[in-house]
Amino acid sequence: METTEIATAGSFTYMGKAYEIDHMGFLINPYSWDENFAEGTANTDHMSLPLSESHWKVIQYIRDTYTKTHRCPIIYSACKELNLNLKELRDLFPTGYQRGACKIAGVSYREAEFPFNVWFKTPSEGVNKDVEKTYRIDTDGFLVDPKEWDRSFALMKARELKMATLLSEEQWEIIDSIRDIYFRTGVLPNVYEACLANKIDLEDMERLFPDGYHRGAVKLSGLRLR
Repeated sequence: METTEIATAGSFTYMGKAYEIDHMGFLINPYSWDENFAEGTANTDHMSLPLSESHWKVIQYIRDTYTKTHRCPIIYSACKELNLNLKELRDLFPTGYQRGACKIAGVSYREAEFPFNVWFKTPSEGVNKDVEKTYRIDTDGFLVDPKEWDRSFALMKARELKMATLLSEEQWEIIDSIRDIYFRTGVLPNVYEACLANKIDLEDMERLFPDGYHRGAVKLSGLRLR
């Protein structure tokens, strides 16, 4: 019988083997990953074991891409490469792409949390251009405190990502929706929930936020996995 032992951060033990994890259960060192970790993490997410061939195809794609590029592949690339639609991916990994597939594969859009010691100053656009506002961001460019967010922050991040100078009404609707869900529930919506709430499919999300759901839509919304 599988035995899983979880601590809040720092330790994860499955079948007698220990792994170093962060507070969300992501592997600190992606190169310490093995299939035992994948099964143990899936087990904690209440997924049925053993994992199916379809699960392993997604996991191995993420692992292979990370090994070659040192980056976690975005959801759009994974679905296109593996010929999966959003429903099929959700059926395989109900907790989400990052919090499900990528966590089980031992990687994420960032490898670990970093100290919150970065500050960013920018003129407040659309409010008062003579006033400077300071945003606290982490080393990956995500806003530290979601309550500090305003539309100027989203516009600044859109410029960094080389998106259009002015965000479209569709993009603002998704950003506002993500923030609304977060502040109503206290939980960052996964890509499935964001698409459902906005009645769009994955292709629409890619068109609007080509850098990815977390690296694009979530970052512009002033939120992050915590």
